[in-house]
Amino acid sequence: MGLDAGLRRLALGTLLAAYPGPVPPDWAVELLADGLAGHTLFGTNVHDPAQVAASTAALRAGRPDALVAIDEEGGDVTRLAHATGSPYPGNAALGAIGDVALTRRVYQSIGADLAALGITVNLAPTVDVNTADENPVIGTRSFGADPVRVAAHSAAAVTGLQAAGVAACAKHFPGHGATVADSHHELPTVDAPLSLLRQRDLPPFGAVIAAGARAVMTAHIRVPALTGADPATFSRAVLVDLLRTDLGFTGAVITDALEMKGAAVAAGGVGPAAVRALAAGADLLCIGARVDAALVERVAAEIVDALTDGRLATARVEQAAGRAAELAAWTRTAVASTTAGDTELGYAAARRAIRVDGVLTGLDRPLVVQLHTESTIAEGRVPWGLGPHLDGVPEIRVIATETDPATLRGLAGDRPIVLVGRHLHRLPGGPELVAGLAAEHPVTVVEMGWPAQWRPAGVRAFVTTYGASHANGRAAAEALGLAG
Repeated sequence: MGLDAGLRRLALGTLLAAYPGPVPPDWAVELLADGLAGHTLFGTNVHDPAQVAASTAALRAGRPDALVAIDEEGGDVTRLAHATGSPYPGNAALGAIGDVALTRRVYQSIGADLAALGITVNLAPTVDVNTADENPVIGTRSFGADPVRVAAHSAAAVTGLQAAGVAACAKHFPGHGATVADSHHELPTVDAPLSLLRQRDLPPFGAVIAAGARAVMTAHIRVPALTGADPATFSRAVLVDLLRTDLGFTGAVITDALEMKGAAVAAGGVGPAAVRALAAGADLLCIGARVDAALVERVAAEIVDALTDGRLATARVEQAAGRAAELAAWTRTAVASTTAGDTELGYAAARRAIRVDGVLTGLDRPLVVQLHTESTIAEGRVPWGLGPHLDGVPEIRVIATETDPATLRGLAGDRPIVLVGRHLHRLPGGPELVAGLAAEHPVTVVEMGWPAQWRPAGVRAFVTTYGASHANGRAAAEALGLAG
C-alpha cells in the first residue's frame, strides 16, 4: 500500500530538499506541488544570475510560496560566486573592522543579491564565537572570539539581510565555535557546562532573536551537559528548553544538513535522523546536497511510519510544518530588493580589514608562493589567493610538506618571497617552511585564514586578511603593491 496522502503531504512540509544541476528536474517541481517545503541551492545549481532567476521561477511554478534557501555567507562560504570567490569579505573581516553599521550594509547588499534572484532564505549568518584557533570548520566564518562583538555584528547581519526581504537563519545553535572537529565528518564535542555556554556561546543567539531572526539552525555537536551522547539536533533540552523556553525564540528551527556524519551516523541514516530531529523540536529539515526524488520519498516515508507507530506525535509534526509555512508566508510578504547589491562595498570593506605587522617595502617583482590547503565541505572548491589580482608577477602553488625551502630560494634568486596561506599555524609543514625560508631570505607572509596568535620569527611582514574571498585577495594584492 502507498503512503497516506495527507500524512505524506504533512511530512513533506517539514523538508528542505535539493536537486542536481542548473535546471530543476520535473520531480523537484512536482514535490513542491505535493507539499515539499522547499529546496536549498548549492554551487552545482548556480551558473549565472539569469539561470538562477529562471530556476527559482520554475520552482515557484510548483508552488508560489516554496522556500528557496542558500548558504551565502560572503567570505569563504559562497554559492553564487563559487566560480570566482565572493566579492564580499566574510565575518572575521567585518568583526575585525568593528563597524556594526558596515556589517549591516554588507549583509543588506548580500540580501539584495539573493532577493533579486528569487532566493528567500539565507542560511546565514554564522554567529558562532570562534574561541578555538584549531577550529577546522568555523574560523573566518565567525565575527570573532569575543561574545559581545560577535553578538553586535550578528544582530546587524540579521537586520541587514531581512531589510532586503530575505529571511536570516543564524547558525549553529548552541554554538560551534569551540570545536576542534568538523561535523561534516564526525560528531564534535563541546564539553562545557551550561554556565559557560551562557557566557560564551549564547549571547549572539540572544542578540539575533532580539533582532527578529526568522530562523535558527541547529548544530550537529555534542554538548554532554545538555545532550548526553547525542548531537544538539536531536536534543529537546537544546531546541525546546534552551532555545525556545529560555531564549524565547518563536521562529523556525532548521537543521544543519542531515546527511552530515554528525547527524546521519548518530541516527543510523538520514530518515531516522529526520524523525529524531522532529521529535526534538526541529521544524524544517535540511536533507543535504546529494538529494534525489527517491531520497526525499524515503525520508517522508520514515516520518509517516513514525507518525503511524507512535515515535512521532501528529501534533508535533503539524507544529513543525506550521512554522515552516509561517516562514514561507513571511518571505512572501517581505519587501524584497529587486536590484542586486553593491559589490564594490564588499571590496572597500575588505581593504579596511587588512592588518600589517612589519614593513611592506622592497617587494619589487617577488616570487609569490601559494601553499595548498584543503577546503572544507562548507567552503567547497572556491578559488582563493592573490593569483587573479597580480599584475605580471609570477606565482607558483606548492604543498608545504613536499617543498624544500632551498628550492624556493633558488627559484626566487635575489627577489623577495611572498608566502600566501590559510591557517598557516596548523597547516602541515607550513610553520616549518616559513621558518626555513625566513632564516635565509626576505619573506612576507599573507595569512588568509583564521588570525591565530602565531607569528613566525624572521619574516619582514605578516599580513592578515581575515578571509580568503575574492575581495580579500584583491585587498591583499593592493596592500602589497602587486595588483593590476
